[in-house]
Amino acid sequence: MSKFTVTVSALALSVALAGCAPAKAPTTDTETVKADAVAEATAFVDRAEAELAAMSKEVSLAYWAQETNITDETDAAAAQAGARATTLAVNLANESKKFNVDDMPYDVARKIRILRSGITIPAPSRDGAAEELSVITTRLSSTYGKGKFDYKGTMINLDEASTIIETSRDPEELKAVWEGWRTVSPPMKADYARMVDLANEGAAELGYPSLDRMWLSNYDMKPEEMEAEVQRLWGQVEPLYKELHCYTRWKLNAAYGDDVQPKTGPIRADLLGNMWAQQWSSIYDIVKPDTTPVSYDLTERLVERGYDAVKMVETGEGFFTSLGLAPLPETFWERSMITRPEGKEVVCHASAWDLDDEDDVRIKMCTEINSEDFFTVHHELGHNFYQRAYKNQPYLYKNGAHDGFHEAIGDFIALSITPEYLEQIGLISAEEKPGADADTALLMQTALDKIAFLPFAITVDGWRWDVLNGKTAPEDYNSAWWDLRLANQGIVPPVERPADAFDPGAKYHIPGNTPYLRYFLSFVMQFQFHKAACEQAGWEGPLHRCSIYGNEEVGERFNEMMEAGMSRPWPETLEKFTGTREMDGSAIIEYFDPLMVYLKEQNEGQECGW
Repeated sequence: MSKFTVTVSALALSVALAGCAPAKAPTTDTETVKADAVAEATAFVDRAEAELAAMSKEVSLAYWAQETNITDETDAAAAQAGARATTLAVNLANESKKFNVDDMPYDVARKIRILRSGITIPAPSRDGAAEELSVITTRLSSTYGKGKFDYKGTMINLDEASTIIETSRDPEELKAVWEGWRTVSPPMKADYARMVDLANEGAAELGYPSLDRMWLSNYDMKPEEMEAEVQRLWGQVEPLYKELHCYTRWKLNAAYGDDVQPKTGPIRADLLGNMWAQQWSSIYDIVKPDTTPVSYDLTERLVERGYDAVKMVETGEGFFTSLGLAPLPETFWERSMITRPEGKEVVCHASAWDLDDEDDVRIKMCTEINSEDFFTVHHELGHNFYQRAYKNQPYLYKNGAHDGFHEAIGDFIALSITPEYLEQIGLISAEEKPGADADTALLMQTALDKIAFLPFAITVDGWRWDVLNGKTAPEDYNSAWWDLRLANQGIVPPVERPADAFDPGAKYHIPGNTPYLRYFLSFVMQFQFHKAACEQAGWEGPLHRCSIYGNEEVGERFNEMMEAGMSRPWPETLEKFTGTREMDGSAIIEYFDPLMVYLKEQNEGQECGW
């Protein structure tokens, strides 16, 4: 996604639509003043959108060049472009403060509020601050992207380390690789602390007590209301996570023994098959249920059918076009980074980009031929199809209804990667398609990704909010991180962490300054979208068996929701597709209900919790 445009996100707004009566010439001094103010504000918004659109194109290209070829030169160019962009955004936000949005028509008011709260890392307006902040944020990104560590005499990168974490079943090897990757992040700590100081100073200039309050102002409700909303949604799904945690710990104990993974208490983080213990599907071989198994391995099928990275992406595109959406432009295939290029340092973290706010959409991935990246491709393409859907909106509306929408779109589509879909595209045969007796196994595979992720998602920004509001000081960064991970996820590091550790920095979204609440919201909303789509399609079976592949009627309503972009408060946009104005976790509970029954049966007699 364009790093400049994604800093614009949804915000609180209660301004009503302008009246529908025919316009009349002002008849009093007060009306004249008000009309003049509206005209001035409208002209300001028009100018701001034009300047931001031009800057976005320039900055997006600089960031793309830097993330796909990290050098001193591209680092410097990205830092310079970022400084110019931040300065422009901050100046416009400060200039907008002279307008009283309560006196403005709907579109003018909404766009001004977006200008004020949509900067992810705002710089103070004093001389040199934007330049300093941009150098720091670029250095953080570069340090992460170039990260390597010595393992058995060889310098390995995150891709290689992650493969070991996913596939090894040697607890000593897992611990060594887990620790090794976290040697990359301590050099970031001082930069990160300085960045927090600068960004909070910038947020204060814009009228926010701290940057976390500014971020939480982007959801069409007050920050404290949004925090309560997160807790409400987490409360709906937490019982399912606790059952999954209990079951997984029992299976890990059986596999590794008491000395590695005790029967009670938290789970050792490096045993869960993911560098950050955020998704656990890689240990399915350890925790698979004692029920009818799934008759195929998707990774094996992709390899057997001769899939390469391009075919993976073509298949993902094919799902979207089956819904009646237009194919991706030829420039997507010419300009995307689909595999890791030879001889270059790159940021491999998968992302989707919109470089001109029109048709120059791309993805950046170091794609591997496995089931995880097959799903990731669908997720990233969801961003691209969303970006293209709202391309005709005014510049400040070219974004998701809120950031959770953008993340939910592709994952909602990926929920339709069912056995039926895999048969339709030739990845499995009719004989291999599992029956209803394999539902527990299918749901377990999905839960290890989707349910395991939820508490991690609220942990990342829970930690960051306390850092941004000053509750957590730099010397407590790491201890606060693990306190929260224990409280929310029930996990612990495999070894005592050193005093200078900065383990949050080992996760891309911390040095990359990507707000993380969006992912929690998206994991709730994707199931909500899925249920609505299946109802629209007339599906009458269990939710986890429903696929909307090839349904153009659903695709039409889906595209209508995407086309709205950020032009309306998100409850209105949500209602377009789901019929409700409220985010709701009940679809998750319905989707996984058969698995919940199984987990409770298996956990009977276990000492669950931590």
